[in-house]
Amino acid sequence: MALEDLVMPKLGESIMEATILKWLKQVGDAVEMDETVLEIATDKVDSEVPSTASGIIEAILFNENDVVPIGTVIARIRTEGAASETIAPEPAPARQPEPVVTEPAQEAEVVSSTIKPAATGSASARFYSPLVLNIAASEGISMSELEQIPGTGKEGRVTKNDILEYVANRSRQQAPAATVTPPAVTVAPAKETPQSGTLDISRHGGNVEIIEMDRMRKLIAEHMVRSKQTSPHVTSFSEADVTNMVMWREKVKKDFEKREGTKITFMPLFIEAITRCIKRFPLINSSIDGDKIIIKKDINIGMATALPSGNLIVPVIKNADQLNLTGLAKRVNGLADAARNNKLKAEDTQGGTFTITNVGTFGSLAGTPIINQPQVAILAVGAIKKRPVVVETPQGDSIAIRHMMVLSMSYDHRVVDGALGATFLSAVAKELESFVPVEI
Repeated sequence: MALEDLVMPKLGESIMEATILKWLKQVGDAVEMDETVLEIATDKVDSEVPSTASGIIEAILFNENDVVPIGTVIARIRTEGAASETIAPEPAPARQPEPVVTEPAQEAEVVSSTIKPAATGSASARFYSPLVLNIAASEGISMSELEQIPGTGKEGRVTKNDILEYVANRSRQQAPAATVTPPAVTVAPAKETPQSGTLDISRHGGNVEIIEMDRMRKLIAEHMVRSKQTSPHVTSFSEADVTNMVMWREKVKKDFEKREGTKITFMPLFIEAITRCIKRFPLINSSIDGDKIIIKKDINIGMATALPSGNLIVPVIKNADQLNLTGLAKRVNGLADAARNNKLKAEDTQGGTFTITNVGTFGSLAGTPIINQPQVAILAVGAIKKRPVVVETPQGDSIAIRHMMVLSMSYDHRVVDGALGATFLSAVAKELESFVPVEI
């Protein structure tokens, strides 16, 4: 019988898993090539998974809200013309996770020395995703202890939520032992321990409001914490006189919008300066794989964008160095609009090699941004403010009112030393200061 496997697609080099939000097709439904079968979510963007063949949905192997590793078979499609009497029996879905066991098993060997594979012939032989193994390693949970954690996933698998809940409960149980005072102290009556998943409101005072994080905020939080745990962050600061740039934009913005149908903001100007400097300092445009530094030849600039919900997303401008100012302006505005209207595609947030965030949009003079993994640097631009500054001229120094902006860049000290980080940031500032008005 001709069966086509539908697998969880690769959604970016840093994305290891995705959550199934909704199945749009059910077993027995007809589906066309490229027709959407389900909706998924990652820590970057929600996306749709299209069918890779025309036919009938033969089997659905995971439920909604399941977290599934990339590359895992999630459904099977019986292609048109296949013999209907040879429909796969029910036990088949239970065997499907087998193809993905080898990849996580190999991953587990390098995650941490505290996580050892189960002995051959073990009666348990449970499957653990790379994320679960990473959390276990970071929390010092041995494989034998991991085997005892109840799983709520498919076939009793331990999900991310299961292991995080276990870690939280273990911390609460260990806390009293850590705070025990000398034996002479009278033991007070024990309080009831809050049940798993509940919140002890008494710890926060009486007049409080409890807000549950939405899914995206939880993913952002995890991504930021993981970045801090992964990269030793260093932040350098510089200042740029962007008066020429401000005056030029003020002069051309109306004609530009009328002619091109889109606004000219400062972001394309910043990106243009950054791409020029990256070509001079290519190590800034890299990532780390073990003890290897991967220098990226393509310059794909991520642009942190605030959403109406208050969350943040980073659409990517691919090959930014190959676009002129008009092309950059249209790409920047198009991605920003798509982000705010929840119309970004999965590929719109993939492949970034360097990120810029505009903290000045909200009035901040400067910020200390967190690196967007697996990149090694992120640059923040602050608010442009008029200030009196000393201007050096051949005729002597003078004080003038100039448009000034603070730049800050956080970088991974494993790759970027202070000298390189400060030099690159100063180069970007000089590019902005030496802006030459152009006809567009």
